[in-house]
Amino acid sequence: MKRSIYLDSVSLKFWKSKFWKSKYWQQISLSALIGLPIASGLLIVTQPNFPVKVAALQSRLLSPLKEPYRYPFYDSLSQGERRPMARLQQEIGFYQMQVRQYPDRALDQAALAAAYLRAARMTGEGSWYLLAEQTAQRSLAILPIENAEALSVMARVTEAKHDFAEALRLAQQIPKPTETLSIQATSNLALGKLTAARQAADTLVDQTLSQNAFSLLGLVQTAQGQDEAALKSFDYALEVEEAGELSSSARTRTLLGRFYYERGDLKRAGDFYDEALNILPDYSQALLNQAQLAIRQGHYQVAEQRYQRMNQLSQGAPTLFDPLILRGRAQIKALQGDRTGAEALWTEAETLLRQSLGDSSFGHRRDLARLLLERGQTQDIPEAVTLMQAEVQHRRDAETLNTYAWALFEAKRWPEAQAAVQEAMASGVRSAGLYDRAAAVEQALGNATQVNAYRQKMQQIDPQFNDNARRAVSLGAGLGS
Repeated sequence: MKRSIYLDSVSLKFWKSKFWKSKYWQQISLSALIGLPIASGLLIVTQPNFPVKVAALQSRLLSPLKEPYRYPFYDSLSQGERRPMARLQQEIGFYQMQVRQYPDRALDQAALAAAYLRAARMTGEGSWYLLAEQTAQRSLAILPIENAEALSVMARVTEAKHDFAEALRLAQQIPKPTETLSIQATSNLALGKLTAARQAADTLVDQTLSQNAFSLLGLVQTAQGQDEAALKSFDYALEVEEAGELSSSARTRTLLGRFYYERGDLKRAGDFYDEALNILPDYSQALLNQAQLAIRQGHYQVAEQRYQRMNQLSQGAPTLFDPLILRGRAQIKALQGDRTGAEALWTEAETLLRQSLGDSSFGHRRDLARLLLERGQTQDIPEAVTLMQAEVQHRRDAETLNTYAWALFEAKRWPEAQAAVQEAMASGVRSAGLYDRAAAVEQALGNATQVNAYRQKMQQIDPQFNDNARRAVSLGAGLGS
């Protein structure tokens, strides 16, 4: 008789229960369900990749996502692959040894810089970005021409600092067209130059047909308000995903989750975030977006748990995510009526953001302006306006213009706020938060007909948009955040 897993309604309830979720009973119960002898079962559960096999089986049986959206390569995963930082540290150690032995080898320096950059993007730690930049500079000092990897690292670090114009300048020098196109797409998207971003993304797709290229095209199409085309691009990204590219696989599903979150499909958003974390349990963007989702749903303890997990992952090292985590925790306190607790967290986040602005490294004016506006103190409004006036000189994407409109609205400069929000809407982006802002501005101006039109549009985009959604609107990652 063939071995098979048969789940009737009773055993399915058991599978989903807390009892099953304990590690011990996952192991013993799986053997029982399969019908193996105990000795064989014990042999199986002691295999090093057994937890991964359990995760794969759980995903197949319990995931509400349809087959194309589930990760198809669980069977090929090892436990170590799902904790990629350990493997990356081994790679870093190897290239550090190479550089110590052969300090004049520019390409070894460039490879080490690229490994540092991957660590920076994985953890968000500013120290890794600094190491990546310094090592790439040393590589370029040795080999200033035909050094694509070092130039690419420099451009990506510059992007992380939000100096998008400089990133584009560096990208032009990279003797690797696909990397140039990728940076042109991401930097122009951040600047709000959607035509240039779309052209670069389209060309990148034509040249590579890769998961990252299709995901990037989906991002640009989302910013242009082309939702149907964006979903097709994300679908294509999953069709061409490859085993072993775990960060790309987790990222695409996180972007899909954020896409559905922005349209009020919270159940589907959560399912995609869960699948991303099944692939990479420590994937920062998915954890941050789960926290945002939990805040919107009023599940504050769940949100706190996600933020605590982020703090555990950093082990006390400062990361670029820290101000966002603190802002999220402050919103939780405010929603729970603990204004004193919220103020303390906002102050801590403010200190970090001002430090980043002061040392000209990873300074995010928009994030500081948002914090000042979220806190809601009248004396902060002029500074928020000043910060955003400086920011829109460098980038005019929809999110930046929306934040600028918010600052102008709070300053009672309503005609200017109207102009900013209309420029943001002209991009075509479908954002309930943006139309909510537009309605508030028109209400202040006394334009009742326009207020109703914008509110209707807001409800069409996200029928679930409410005050909690409004408070959580800038606490996520992905789709331009």
